[in-house]
Amino acid sequence: MIQTLKNWMLPIAMLTGALFHSYIGLLSFMTPTLIFCMLFLTFCKISPKHMRFTRLHIWLLLIQLCGSLLIYGAIFPFNQEIAQGILICILAPTATAAAVITGMLGGSVAFLAGFVFLSNVAVALAAPVIFSFLGTNSTLPFWESFGYIGRQVVPLLIFPLFGAWLVQYLLPRFHRWLLSVQILAFYMWSLALTIVTGRTVTFLLEQPDPHYANEVLLALLALGVCICQFWLGRRMGKKYGNTIAGGQGLGQKNTILAIWMSQIYLCPTAAVGPAAYVLWQNIINSWQLWKKRKSEIKQ
Repeated sequence: MIQTLKNWMLPIAMLTGALFHSYIGLLSFMTPTLIFCMLFLTFCKISPKHMRFTRLHIWLLLIQLCGSLLIYGAIFPFNQEIAQGILICILAPTATAAAVITGMLGGSVAFLAGFVFLSNVAVALAAPVIFSFLGTNSTLPFWESFGYIGRQVVPLLIFPLFGAWLVQYLLPRFHRWLLSVQILAFYMWSLALTIVTGRTVTFLLEQPDPHYANEVLLALLALGVCICQFWLGRRMGKKYGNTIAGGQGLGQKNTILAIWMSQIYLCPTAAVGPAAYVLWQNIINSWQLWKKRKSEIKQ
């Protein structure tokens, strides 16, 4: 029953958010708290003892950070809204759930855990700088904008990580209990996805000057970016013997965080990019899992 619910929760959450967007929007204040708690619970499964950093980690991180800025620079002269939407699809940190998919596909969970750590820390440090120059706060003095964004983003990404590690060492019994209730992270993810979907739909319906062509184009470009990131991650990973983990590390994004950051720090239309990316990455992962199960049956 629980597995069936998990399989259908993505469309259920997005459909619920879309249908009841006017009510769901009232819960938008909960999104940062849900993201914090999800990350905290998930990081409880990651031990610093098991993390080993390699050149592949650095290459993937450079693609994530530098690639997002290069693509933004290439698109910006033609359309700022689409440029911001694609930027966040590439810049967003790796989803903690990527470790689960990596394990199911037979990849290195330890490698992916290390990249989840690096990816989140890098975005926590880089996002305030990037959004200060490119986002809705770009009209403010740099240090004022940097401080405002940093006070919100850094604690949201860094505190859950180090909080989880402190619990591992100082409160082992409590840590074991947290490991036994990991299903809560899934329910939090579902609620957060419902909320951010509702907020995105509200914007699309109530925007004073609709740009539906931009939004459709952004959703389609998000598909292209999603495919390219999975492909490039796998290609880079193959050179270092981590094909699956490389693809998941670069391709599977924390889309809840990406949508929230878009709605808060970028132009509202930018949120359409990561909102579409949710669907694309889940379709790609579902296809990969189906392909693996099919190959196992043949054996």
